[in-house]
Amino acid sequence: DGRAEAMNSVVPRYLAKGSVDLAAELANSVDDPYSRDKLLTLVAEKCAEIDDDEYALQLADAVEDQGLQAQARERIALVKASKGQLDKAREIGDTMAHADFVLGGIAVKQAADGNTAAALETLAGIDYPTARVSALQQIAASNIESDPVLAIDMLERAAAAADAIEHDEEKIRVLCEIGNLFIEAKRNDKAIETFDTARGFAEILDNTHRDFFLAACALGFLHAGSDDLADSTLDLITDKTQMASALVGFAREQWKKDEKSEAVETLDEAYEIVKSQRDIETRDSRARYALLTTIAAQFAGFGKTEQAIEIALENQNPDEQLSALSQIVQILTVQNEDDLARQTLDIIADAAGRVFAVIAMADVKEKRGETDAAAGLLDEAAALTEDVQQFAARSNALNEIAIRFAGHGQTGRARELALKSLDAVAAIRDESSQSDALAMLAVVYDSIGLEIADEEKSRINSLLRRVNL
Repeated sequence: DGRAEAMNSVVPRYLAKGSVDLAAELANSVDDPYSRDKLLTLVAEKCAEIDDDEYALQLADAVEDQGLQAQARERIALVKASKGQLDKAREIGDTMAHADFVLGGIAVKQAADGNTAAALETLAGIDYPTARVSALQQIAASNIESDPVLAIDMLERAAAAADAIEHDEEKIRVLCEIGNLFIEAKRNDKAIETFDTARGFAEILDNTHRDFFLAACALGFLHAGSDDLADSTLDLITDKTQMASALVGFAREQWKKDEKSEAVETLDEAYEIVKSQRDIETRDSRARYALLTTIAAQFAGFGKTEQAIEIALENQNPDEQLSALSQIVQILTVQNEDDLARQTLDIIADAAGRVFAVIAMADVKEKRGETDAAAGLLDEAAALTEDVQQFAARSNALNEIAIRFAGHGQTGRARELALKSLDAVAAIRDESSQSDALAMLAVVYDSIGLEIADEEKSRINSLLRRVNL
C-alpha cells in the first residue's frame, strides 16, 4: 500500500517530464492491482498525447481489470479526438463495447472546429443519453460567449435529451447543470423552466439525495430571478443541513444585491437551523461541520468578525475549526483589518495551520502590490515552521514559502528554504510519506529553476544509504 501511494506521487512527475518508459516500469512494479491499473492508464494517456499510439494501446491492454481497461481505451481515444485525430479516435472507439463518450468527444471537437452539422450527425449516433447530454453541454459551454444562439440551441437539445436518462439522480444533476448554463447564457426563462423540471423529479425521490437536489433547485431559481419559486422550493426541504446550506446561498445573493441587512439575517437563520440540528437528525456529520466552516467564513465576509470567530471555535471537528479560522484570517487581511487578522491568527493552536495562514496573508498583500509587507510575512512564516513538529507538513510549508520567494526574485532565499525542506524530508520516518515529500520537492526545484547542487546530492545520497541499509 505504501509503495502504491508513493508511486501515485512519483509516476505523474516522470510523465510530466516525458519519461514514459520509466513511468510505465514503475507503474508495473506496483503490487496492488487497482493502483497498478490506474497508473498504467495515466501512462497510456500520456503516450497518446505524444502520439505514441501503439505503446498507449499496449499499455491499455496490460490493464487487467476489464472496466479500467475500457476506461484506458476511452481516455486514449478522447486524447486523439481533442487533438483533431478523429479517424484514429473512431478507430479506437470501434474496438470498444461502448464508445458513446468517445463519439461525444469527437462531436465536441467537430463543433469547436466550426462543423456543427458534422457534430450533430455524430451525436445522433450516440445511444447512451448521458454521453449525448454531456457532449451537448460541453459544446454549449464553449460557445456561450462567442455564439450564444448556438449555445442556447445546444442547451435546449441537452435538456430534451436528459429526459431519456434512466437514473433519477443523474438526470436531476444534469438538469441543474443545464439550468445554470442557461443562466450564464442570459436565458433565465429557460433556466427557470429547466429547474422546474428538475424540482419535479427531485420531489418524488425517496432517498437522502432529495433535499440536496431541492436545495440546488432553490438556488437555481434564485439566481434565475424567481424569488417566489426559490422560496417555495426551500419550503420543501426537510434536512436541516441542506436547508441551511441553501440559505447561505440566499444570503450571498442578497449581499450582491446590496440587501446587506437581509443577508445577515438570512445567514443568522442558516446558523440557527444548523445549530438546532440534533445528532439523531444529522445524516452527514462531515457535511454539517463543513457547513459551519462556510457560515463562519461568510460572517467574516459580511464584517461580523466576532460572530465568525465564535462559530469557528464551536466547530467540533478540529480540521474544520482550523480551516474556518484560517479563512477568517485571510478575509480580514483582504478587508484591511490587519489587527483583527493578527488577533485571529493568535487563536490558531495548530503550528502548521498558523504557518499556512500567514502564507495566505502574504498572498493577499502580494496581490495588492504590497511586496515588502508580503516578504515580511513570508519571513515570519519561515520562522514559524520551526514549531511544526510534523516533518511532512513542515516540508510542505517550506516548499510553498520557497516558491513565493523565488517569485520575488530572491532565488538564494528560496534555495535556503528548499534545503531546509530537504532536511525535513530526511526526518520523515514513513518511507511512502518520505517519497511523496521528495516528489513534491522535485516539483519545487523544477518550478523555480533551482539546480540540484552538491549540497543537495550529498543529503539525498545520505538518505538513500539509510534506506538501503
